[in-house]
Amino acid sequence: MKKTAEVNAEPVVAPAPHVVPAAQAEAVAAPAASAKKKRGPTRLIVMLAVPVALAAGGGYFWLNGGRFVDTDNAYVQQVKVSLSADVAGRVTEVDVHENQSIKAGDVLFRIDPTPYQIALDQAEAGLAAARVNVEQLRVSYATAQAKLEAANLTLGLRQKEYDRKKVSVDQGNSASSALDDVTLSLQTATSGVTLAKQELAAASAALAGNPDISADDVPAVQTATALRDSAQRNLDKTAVVAPAAGIVSQMANLNVGQFVATGTTMASLIKSDDVWVDANFKETQLDGLKNGLPVEVTVDAYPGLKLEGKVDSIGAATGSQFSLIPAQNATGNWVKVTQRLTVRVKLDDPTQAAALRSGMSAMVAVDTGKTTYEKMFGAKS
Repeated sequence: MKKTAEVNAEPVVAPAPHVVPAAQAEAVAAPAASAKKKRGPTRLIVMLAVPVALAAGGGYFWLNGGRFVDTDNAYVQQVKVSLSADVAGRVTEVDVHENQSIKAGDVLFRIDPTPYQIALDQAEAGLAAARVNVEQLRVSYATAQAKLEAANLTLGLRQKEYDRKKVSVDQGNSASSALDDVTLSLQTATSGVTLAKQELAAASAALAGNPDISADDVPAVQTATALRDSAQRNLDKTAVVAPAAGIVSQMANLNVGQFVATGTTMASLIKSDDVWVDANFKETQLDGLKNGLPVEVTVDAYPGLKLEGKVDSIGAATGSQFSLIPAQNATGNWVKVTQRLTVRVKLDDPTQAAALRSGMSAMVAVDTGKTTYEKMFGAKS
């Protein structure tokens, strides 16, 4: 079997390679080499021109850009007022509810007025007593005046009696002992005048040195009036009113029957008529920023709303300086961190910001009015 297979097998003959004449090969290679030589400079120029064009275009846009400085680290701010009572007491009435819009002067809640009404009645009684006392002082002053007049009359009579006795003794008509009684009477009258003057001075001092003073100008009456006014104020403060217009919130802690201490915050009031934006710019973005520059503000909650405003002020220090525990960089283990300063933006039309709420995220773009080229060279490109 092996021998038969070998006899029947036909030998496989490989095809002969195609031989190209040398002349024809040179003719084909010549144009290819020529084309290769022609494409070389064009490709190099294109390869160099594209990066140069990109660099030139980027440089142009960089030099003519930089007019707007923006940040998304910005938040809507509104004045937040803590609502508390000026007097202590138990809450008897709550007149507002959570997130209610209120006007200035609206009653928020009331405190039991009974103890303060009693204090007011006592203060008014004290004021009336002080005014009665003033009238008594006037009577005392008039009495002291009458006493002084009587004492002066008595002194005059005693002085005349003494003078007559003295002449009689000097002429030898009476003994010198006759002067003893009249001298004692004269001294007593003199002392009476002195005492009467002291009583009159005391009565005048009680009337603040002015006998004709009005009762309401007497210090004792003024003190009583101040106590009465203080009691009236405390009674009025039992009705806690809104200090400004806005939206009241955090009312959950305020309930009827609850005891309220003086000065304890019971709720918060967000003033809706005073809105601004605090934008925290990097310190590297502050070049060219100044008060009065126009600003465009967009709020994340209302993408289609664009608000116009102006730079109102630039923070006096970075945020880290106002932290409770400022960073201490005196050690060698220190990493430089770009700091941020707060730029306050006032809105031109506050009515457009009626839908804004304190704490909303915003995007702020400040128009510095100068491109990067103008900032660098001081002239327009």
